[in-house]
Amino acid sequence: MTSLSASTFNAIHPTAIIHPSAKIADQVNIGPFCIIGENVIIGAGTTLESHIVVRQNTTIGQGNHIFQFCSIGERPQDLKYRDEVTWLEIGDFNIIREHCTLHRGTVQDQGVTRVGHHNLFMANTHLAHDCLLGNHNILANNVGIAGHVHIGDHVVIGGQSGIHQFCRIGSYSMVGGCSLIVKDVAAFVMVAGNPARARGMNIEGMRRKSWSSETIAALRQAYKTVFQQGSTMQQAIDQLCSDLLPQHPEIQLLVDSLEGSTRGITR
Repeated sequence: MTSLSASTFNAIHPTAIIHPSAKIADQVNIGPFCIIGENVIIGAGTTLESHIVVRQNTTIGQGNHIFQFCSIGERPQDLKYRDEVTWLEIGDFNIIREHCTLHRGTVQDQGVTRVGHHNLFMANTHLAHDCLLGNHNILANNVGIAGHVHIGDHVVIGGQSGIHQFCRIGSYSMVGGCSLIVKDVAAFVMVAGNPARARGMNIEGMRRKSWSSETIAALRQAYKTVFQQGSTMQQAIDQLCSDLLPQHPEIQLLVDSLEGSTRGITR
């Protein structure tokens, strides 16, 4: 990582405005009319198209592609925010399409909004303060993620959906388009509706990742145990641990998402 003045391998448009404290790695492309603010770090191979604002206190990793008219690292939309020093951290190889907004964290949480690697943010996606987003997720057009939401890995969220603050979305789950999520979503589960309800397991997503038929069958049985047989949540967890988990370690991800729920599970 080098300062802008020391780097000779960047393509930076002359209309871009870059704060002296910003650190720009080699092979970064910054397009017309971009504004790079204070305490911003941009990793190697990242491209910013035109008219992008990276406000301040933001770290962007390697190989990201951010499209025009995005607002990155702006102050959180939280009336309690009083200009405290908080951060936005973006990992590597993310695609952030037009008009997306990703905000910094607040001191009421951990002070950071964090995005992992290889995520796709389609146009008009909003990621609010203090969210934690894992890896290989797809957020379709006009998805709104409220503050303090935790999203795992390999999650698909359909267009026009809204996620209530403090919800947790488990890995390998899928949220149907135009859904309202007000409770936690268990790992592997498909939910849809307003308010959302569980609709089954994300079987197609598992097949696309070449999961074995035995594992998929075990997860089907796990879904019946949790969502269809009328047991309490603790009874269902105990049954998963005794009947399925010993032979199928993937079940642990489902168990963890159930046990870690703070808002109740979407059922």
